[in-house]
Amino acid sequence: MKFIKPKNNKAEKVDWLVSERARNIVKSYAEYTEYSESEVVNQFLLNLLEDKDFISWIENKRNNRRLIKQLEIEDLVGEEKIG
Repeated sequence: MKFIKPKNNKAEKVDWLVSERARNIVKSYAEYTEYSESEVVNQFLLNLLEDKDFISWIENKRNNRRLIKQLEIEDLVGEEKIG
């Protein structure tokens, strides 16, 4: 049996300015996937954590411990790279 994971209860409303084209892409993709627009944007942004160069940049920052904890990427960063 697989249990249902709770949705992120820490979600906050964000006021960003994005182009009409980007909004239409998200809206159409949400309709296609049958997810909400917020869920589509959230999943897309989480995919940024698959960028190895971004993770490397975080590893090489001084005092990166807080950022690693905020992004919840401890498993992606080598223990020796946490400063």
